[in-house]
Amino acid sequence: MTGPALAVDGGNTKTLAIVAGADGRPLGTGRGGCSDIYNAATPDVALDAIGAAVRAALAEAGVDAAEVASAVFSLAGADWPEDFALLERALPERLGLRAPPLVVNDSLGALRGGSPDWTGVAVVSGTYNAIGARHPDGRVFHLGFWPDGAGGRTLGGEALDAVTRADLGIGPATVLTERALALYGAADPIELLHAFTRRGGLGEPGQDRMAPVLLDAADEGDAVATAIVADKGRVLGLQARACAARLGMPLEGTRIVLAGGVFAHPSRLLAEATMAELPGAVPVRHGPPPIAGALLLALDRLGVAAGALDLPPADERSARWAGSASSA
Repeated sequence: MTGPALAVDGGNTKTLAIVAGADGRPLGTGRGGCSDIYNAATPDVALDAIGAAVRAALAEAGVDAAEVASAVFSLAGADWPEDFALLERALPERLGLRAPPLVVNDSLGALRGGSPDWTGVAVVSGTYNAIGARHPDGRVFHLGFWPDGAGGRTLGGEALDAVTRADLGIGPATVLTERALALYGAADPIELLHAFTRRGGLGEPGQDRMAPVLLDAADEGDAVATAIVADKGRVLGLQARACAARLGMPLEGTRIVLAGGVFAHPSRLLAEATMAELPGAVPVRHGPPPIAGALLLALDRLGVAAGALDLPPADERSARWAGSASSA
């Protein structure tokens, strides 16, 4: 069956949708807010964000939802069996889709974007960390609830904790102090701490802005920043190894797709620390944007072998790349 394809990549920061022709050429795009059913105010709010992005993409493409021949949703928050049951039931009802949707965890969507045969391990460090693996025989394992955080929110939080420790004299001095004060417009570290922890304060979401500052400082050799990045890279590497082991996949020659907003930063330190825990594996970094994996999966379901695809810029980055068919 050929016809328009719908691809959605949904996370905590944003939700992107693309409607494309059977040749992979984008016809319309749309954008929404947080679509993680765990972190949006309610699951309905998350579904509303997906709906807003999809309706905008369909409208721009001039395509009715009932015409869509293949729909794939790569979503943060698609973690447990009941999540898939909810999403697979609600999405067609809300969007008017006739084609049964494929819903995958966002780590597996990212894996398809960076691995032509959709095998290997994806290490996603975005707002949070999610790791997923797919064996050549089609078995998958993914986890979005790790005991150790290693996404941008955790990185930013640890950087801010280091600033507080340095000010209290219970941790080493760091350039993170002056940079955090400048970033948030605080006079001193205690004022900064108050800005985050007071009732109605910045809270955990405010930590996200500090992650790129941390990576910059680590690249410049700040010892405190470097130690934080090295530790979080080690965590991500161990999590990737655990996913591969769950499926009995050897590390030697296995693709490790490093994806998410944190890995989009120019620094190599986090990626190097991650790969140090995965000897023999092959890193894939700075690949296509995450929406590409969802689009390739949608085209796979149509039986279309995608050639070189042009996607619209995402976060001021664009990619031209080629993919081969998987067994979606």
